[in-house]
Amino acid sequence: MSRVLLIGAGGVGGVVAHKISQAPETFSSLVLASRTKSKCDVIKAQILKRRPGYKMETAQVDADNVPMLVNLIKEVQPKLVINTALPYQDLTIMDACLETGVDYLDTANYEPPDTAKFEYKWQWAYQERFKAKGLMALLGCGFDPGVTNIFCAHAMKNHFDEIHNVDIIDCNAGNHGHPFATNFNPEINIREVTAKGKYWENGQWVETEPMAIHKPFNAPELGEMEIYLMYHEELESLSKNLKGLKRIRFWMSFSQNYLNHLKVLQNVGMTRIDPIEFQGQKIIPLQFLKALLPDPASLGPRTKGKTNIGCVIDGIKGGKPKKYYVYNVCDHEEAYKETDNQAISYTTGVPAFIGAMMMLQGKWKGAGVFNVEQLDPDPFMAELLVRGLPWIEDVEYET
Repeated sequence: MSRVLLIGAGGVGGVVAHKISQAPETFSSLVLASRTKSKCDVIKAQILKRRPGYKMETAQVDADNVPMLVNLIKEVQPKLVINTALPYQDLTIMDACLETGVDYLDTANYEPPDTAKFEYKWQWAYQERFKAKGLMALLGCGFDPGVTNIFCAHAMKNHFDEIHNVDIIDCNAGNHGHPFATNFNPEINIREVTAKGKYWENGQWVETEPMAIHKPFNAPELGEMEIYLMYHEELESLSKNLKGLKRIRFWMSFSQNYLNHLKVLQNVGMTRIDPIEFQGQKIIPLQFLKALLPDPASLGPRTKGKTNIGCVIDGIKGGKPKKYYVYNVCDHEEAYKETDNQAISYTTGVPAFIGAMMMLQGKWKGAGVFNVEQLDPDPFMAELLVRGLPWIEDVEYET
């Protein structure tokens, strides 16, 4: 049994905390920390209502402040630090883990606050430092990235001799009733969606205009969805780690209502991330917009519908062409019943919990910095089936 420190008390952090409390045989106790301690206290109250005897504490920490993080880690003495804070804070938390000699796990790769560009180079640069200290850093252990990477590793291990093409497809048919809202942190979501699209083909990156390429997709249990080509971080690691790959793309569904609102916000400058002068002080328009939009954590009680996230993969098996589809369907209302959060947070938080379990149980171990597809997919896939994210595979898939 192990004591863990979880940093970040948004929707994903809440799901991770709930799931950890369900597995006391692995997670003996939990400390949940955030810049705003009151958010941690709300999650703690929700958990103790369901599991009165679970050992859980809360703490306040500024995840941008390495000395403060170091002091908290030394006080808590966890076996593992789980990072569900903002991607801007990945490096400071990794620095604190290195200084205190503790393993690290996150769900999203680093991006600098002043540039809408996320990539793994900053975290991959920690490889030798973690390796030299005998520590493990596990990157991108959410759903996409995370489970989608593991789906690819599972396909490579069990269904293909060579993988040639991968399409990662993220569909959300949930309805929260607001005219416009984002299902996860508005600042991160809008930065991601308004960035140029990009995919990897024949050894090089191909860039597209934002949302320029789209097509219909028939998602099981959701029906026909319009999906848009975007850049997403798992493309970077999978293009490096899937041998024989010829092309990999990422697609996400959006309603026309969402896109219309977003276009207006872009046109009036509300999605800008550079500071502007307003009434004698500097503000960042996107951060101001974030303050106006509904908190994603508040969407749980009112969101209905389902998500479908999976991978369509083709390649060669036994000398013959093969096409394969593996996916998960998650119900927003069922996710809320279990964890007080909607399915977007649930599908990210459950994999982080399982990844932490894999590390603490020694099923995933090593010294250095790892993406999840570099590790054995089998024990993780088995846990998905029993921890709330069962997967379905179509081994003879036809579009």
